[in-house]
Amino acid sequence: MLDISPILLLSSGLVFLLVLARLNSCLYKPLFKHMDDRDSQIKTDMANAKANGADVDGMLAEAKEIIANAKKEAFSIREKARLEATDVSEEKLNIAKVKIENDYNDFLKTLQNEKVSLENSLVSQLPLFKEGLKAKLSSI
Repeated sequence: MLDISPILLLSSGLVFLLVLARLNSCLYKPLFKHMDDRDSQIKTDMANAKANGADVDGMLAEAKEIIANAKKEAFSIREKARLEATDVSEEKLNIAKVKIENDYNDFLKTLQNEKVSLENSLVSQLPLFKEGLKAKLSSI
């Protein structure tokens, strides 16, 4: 019926154990070591990524702070420039007002001098007008 050969059974078991030992040393141990190394590498990469994320958040906050400071500085520079321009324009306006006032005063002086000379001219020619008037009246 069934003939089981103990030598064949033992030799098959021994070959199975040898193949299992050889696979364990050549395949399974390096595979498990690679998988463990890969897991540890993934964990360190995740930790580095979180640290980089924290660094990025810090840099982002720093960049926002720098931008806010730049906006404040730009506003102060703009305000300073506006005040300087206002001062310069007011100074020019005051100079123009003084010049116009001086020109107006010179014009008034000239006008007064012309008025006086015209009055003197008319007063000096008044006797001629009187004689001419008398002559016209007498001719009527």
